[in-house]
Amino acid sequence: MQELIKVSKALSDETRLRILNILLERECCVCEVMQALEISQSRASRNLGILEDAGFLTARREGTWMLYSLSESSENRIATALTPLLKEYFSNNEILAHDRERLRHSVRVGPGCGEE
Repeated sequence: MQELIKVSKALSDETRLRILNILLERECCVCEVMQALEISQSRASRNLGILEDAGFLTARREGTWMLYSLSESSENRIATALTPLLKEYFSNNEILAHDRERLRHSVRVGPGCGEE
């Protein structure tokens, strides 16, 4: 039951859906998420943490960078099962298409994008 609750809460926020959308494109650091969605560092980090806790994301450190990607083998089977459905839905949304376009122009800035 807890798996379903975490996934439901994670998907109940527009910012988190937008983050999932860009992470379907490629692995990103916090500053790339910030640029693509035009949000603050604290908002990006907080929402990335919620998605990671729900089983949608994995994080890995590369030097000073914390990089986030979609989890391919989550302990949360519900999150794993929903990812392909979300990808299909996201492909036809104008707002999400704009986020993907901004992601193409985003760059990693500063040491670790403020992530410590």
